[in-house]
Amino acid sequence: VVQLVESGGGSVEAGGSLRLSCAASGYDYSRGCMGWFRQAPGKEREGVALIDSDGTITYVDSVKGRFTISQDNAKNTLWLQMNSLKPEDTAMYYCATKPRRGLCSRPNLYNYWGQGTQVTVSS
Repeated sequence: VVQLVESGGGSVEAGGSLRLSCAASGYDYSRGCMGWFRQAPGKEREGVALIDSDGTITYVDSVKGRFTISQDNAKNTLWLQMNSLKPEDTAMYYCATKPRRGLCSRPNLYNYWGQGTQVTVSS
């Protein structure tokens, strides 16, 4: 059974930091893309930070320089370090993976999703 379980969300003030974790099991995560998406109320789901199987990392422009994605060598755990958080970062954050590499920023191509973890940033 494929499982992606996120943790680490919460409420912080603007300028604060949070570290999200995604524990992955039941799947060969060495292939394809793995990453973090977010969705705020009334907005489309967007790719925040993504890792392709060749190691290519992509960040959405709004988080560049503030967020860092990383994973362990076995690719069973994915992290998202979020610094200098802003109110506009408030959203539900999801960990996701797909078996094919490339086009990592397209949420509709992802097969597996976690349940999400809420991040709320107050001004």
